[in-house]
Amino acid sequence: MPDNSRTRDHSTAYDSDHTTGHDPAQNSTAKPAQSPTGGTGPTPTVFHDLGAFLSVPRVSALALSPDGGRLVAAVAELAADGTRYASALWELDPAGERPARRLTRSAKGESAPAFQPDGTLLFLSARPDADPPKDAPKHEDPALWALPAEGGEAVRLLGCPGGIGGYAVARQSPRIALSTSLLPGATDAGSDAALRKAREEAKVTAILQESAHVRYWDHDLGPGVAHAVTLPEASAAQTPVDCGVQTPYDPEQALSPDGTLIAYSIQLGDTPDEFRSAVVVADAATGERLRLVAAEGRDFGSPAFAADNRTLYLQHWSRSDPKHSHDVTLWTVDATDTQDQGRDLLPELDLWPLSAVPAPSPGVVFFTADERGHCPVFRLDTADGSVTRLTASGSYTDLVVSPDGGTLFALRAGIDSPPAPVRLATGADDADQQPVPLQAPGQVGPLPGTLTEVHTTAEDGTALRSWLVLPDGASADAPAPLLLWVHGGPQLSWNSWTWRWNPWVAAAAGYAVLLPDPALSTGYGQQMHDRGWGEWGDNPYLDVMALTDAALERDDLDASRTAMMGGSFGGYMANWIASRTSRFKAIVSHASLWNLHGFHGTTDAPHYWRREIGDPLAGADRYDRFSPHLRAAEINTPMLVIHGDKDYRVPIGEALGLWTDLVRFGVPAKFLYYPDEGHWILKPNNAKVWYSTVLAFLAHHVLDQPWQRPDLL
Repeated sequence: MPDNSRTRDHSTAYDSDHTTGHDPAQNSTAKPAQSPTGGTGPTPTVFHDLGAFLSVPRVSALALSPDGGRLVAAVAELAADGTRYASALWELDPAGERPARRLTRSAKGESAPAFQPDGTLLFLSARPDADPPKDAPKHEDPALWALPAEGGEAVRLLGCPGGIGGYAVARQSPRIALSTSLLPGATDAGSDAALRKAREEAKVTAILQESAHVRYWDHDLGPGVAHAVTLPEASAAQTPVDCGVQTPYDPEQALSPDGTLIAYSIQLGDTPDEFRSAVVVADAATGERLRLVAAEGRDFGSPAFAADNRTLYLQHWSRSDPKHSHDVTLWTVDATDTQDQGRDLLPELDLWPLSAVPAPSPGVVFFTADERGHCPVFRLDTADGSVTRLTASGSYTDLVVSPDGGTLFALRAGIDSPPAPVRLATGADDADQQPVPLQAPGQVGPLPGTLTEVHTTAEDGTALRSWLVLPDGASADAPAPLLLWVHGGPQLSWNSWTWRWNPWVAAAAGYAVLLPDPALSTGYGQQMHDRGWGEWGDNPYLDVMALTDAALERDDLDASRTAMMGGSFGGYMANWIASRTSRFKAIVSHASLWNLHGFHGTTDAPHYWRREIGDPLAGADRYDRFSPHLRAAEINTPMLVIHGDKDYRVPIGEALGLWTDLVRFGVPAKFLYYPDEGHWILKPNNAKVWYSTVLAFLAHHVLDQPWQRPDLL
């Protein structure tokens, strides 16, 4: 199923003074008594101590001031009690000469920085107002705050009873757009507040659902409905203009540079099989709809306006069906001319571009796209369609462009480096450059190993590649045990840092980690999607096994001590592998699909699922061929099952069914259950337990060490 792990990993937050000063609850370590490669192991790093690792600050969400002189990022750190993360805003030096300095501090944290034309820094926070109204709610949702350009204390600008889900600013106008939620029957903020107060006082939590969308990832939808609104300026004194959109999710929004137009995403279709994404362009001052960008068999989203205020850039998806994967490109269309159907900006690019970032002057667009284990930055000249790859290595997010268009700031990450701010040149002759690093919190120090690649060829002749993390000390004389990790998605790639599935924690414990990109992975062209589409147990499985075999040809890896792990789609692959081979000494199955027949009707996105695997009522062939539960009796590999009860993408019933069958057939197994986590284990101490339990399970079954129950379990 779709897995926005990249986006989810970069949105968490931290604070540098906790990097070494964590409380006693953070002091558990990931240390085997003896390195699996023999000896006492290398010098400890931050990855050898789970408390230190989870205390490393995490950088996200860049914003650049209109004059280009101030660069701000959100930095998340462990809160003082060590049980949660809190985000703050930090100012970075665009020149890279001065150290970063912290701008905000509160228990609730601050996020989503953006600058207004006058240099005012906006952000979202649920921090309490210093002078709240008498009737202010006790538990306020995120509101919009500002730090004046001339300095001083932060000021609360406006809030909504249903909170603010997101907002957008205009480059040359004080107008803002935001999304908020209104309860059914509410016509404005006042009536919405009254309805919410009545529900709270009556202690009513029931939701009456009237659409197919009931849940999303880790939360229930409703009873509020998302609305896109605009205001002439960010002030509670202004009357908001409701643009009329009512969607189950917060809409994507963009304002034209002059603030006259708003573009926002909606969903069309009366039934799930008809659902498609579209974009509305409206008058930002009145909310009047000017045009709808939509087409049968296509989806549009991620709107961005060019500098001319009329050219609109969009992400475009072709519609998938059980025979063909969707494709992704960038699209351009006139924002107000309803006769213009638009055109593909990248007809020759065999990659999937992410959202467009227009330059301040017309004719140039920047974007990123997964490519062979990386996610480079590209420059597109729209006049002639020429594309320049600006970076050769690393994965980039959060692009912001300088006012003169000559510089890009971004967060660069890699398998071997967490997100960190960098500076890039933007010219057509600046191909494959090395970025200039900027000073920021979040350094991890030395790694407990090295990074290399493994290559082989699939049975159908397709070239395959994988990252391989090798622990310090691995050699022909002391080969390391190997962990095979399969990514989620499945249409993703191992190409960036992850805090949740960090291979360097495993390397610190002495394991090598193989990170393969099998069929369905992004960054290898459309053919890589097509060869695995709907056939999860075929080419994707064969590719994973082929890369594992190729890795184990190395003399510094121990083929007799291997284990397999995966989450989401990777969890499906864990179950599939367990049902087909006993070559691994242990398997860890996180947030996994087990019974495809039952999963179809319980996931939060059944319409997307049917477009790939098919409608089981019309034909259950793929369900019957590729559902691991039908081969439960074949499993004999020890398994660790991990699942969060709030996971609505892969519901808890999948784990319960898997666990029931493992117990039924006498498979050595354990079940790590999180009542309050979703698809991702995000709370710091829960994450620590995740790593501790996984390492203890592997040590027992792969290294033949006595089972040691992790602390707090």
